[in-house]
Amino acid sequence: MRKVGITGGMGCGKSTVVAEFVKLGVPAFVADRAGAELYDDPLFLEDVRRLLGDEVFRLDGSVDKRLIAKRVFATPTLLAGLNALIHPRVMQAFELFCDQHADVPYVLFESAILYDYGFDRMMDSVVCVYLQLDERLSRLAQRDALSREELLARIANQLPAEEMMRRADYVILNYEGNPRQRQVAYIDKLLRR
Repeated sequence: MRKVGITGGMGCGKSTVVAEFVKLGVPAFVADRAGAELYDDPLFLEDVRRLLGDEVFRLDGSVDKRLIAKRVFATPTLLAGLNALIHPRVMQAFELFCDQHADVPYVLFESAILYDYGFDRMMDSVVCVYLQLDERLSRLAQRDALSREELLARIANQLPAEEMMRRADYVILNYEGNPRQRQVAYIDKLLRR
């Protein structure tokens, strides 16, 4: 079974592309979802409290993810610290996912930060979903209710989309009207060989 990374900048439509692969029967592990599930783990929350302090916790004990994001995207050392808590746990969950799907030709590992943290070195190949920055910002503004400055700050913490595209083995151009389904089907056929 092969491990195929799927990446692209925020707002490029990775989730839509992953959904097309899933329709073809490809198991997909979404790193962001696995990372979000960690916030239900009391041991993880203890580590977050040690790193970021009590102020990121609400009175009911839950975390204020928006406040966490605001703090870590403004302070590179905090972002690195939070990633050091999250990434090993996410990769452990991915290995378990792979074990559960050992009978398929390949699985997807979807992550916007695949290259940023060296996850690409754990993959057999990489698919990049690409969309120009202006269109990404437009989609993100509708989806996330964040200011342009907040969006640009988050994007600035990722490898530029053009560099992701250059490094990838396969590229999907995810513009409206572009045949996304056909691109996915073609890459799927190549990956199943």
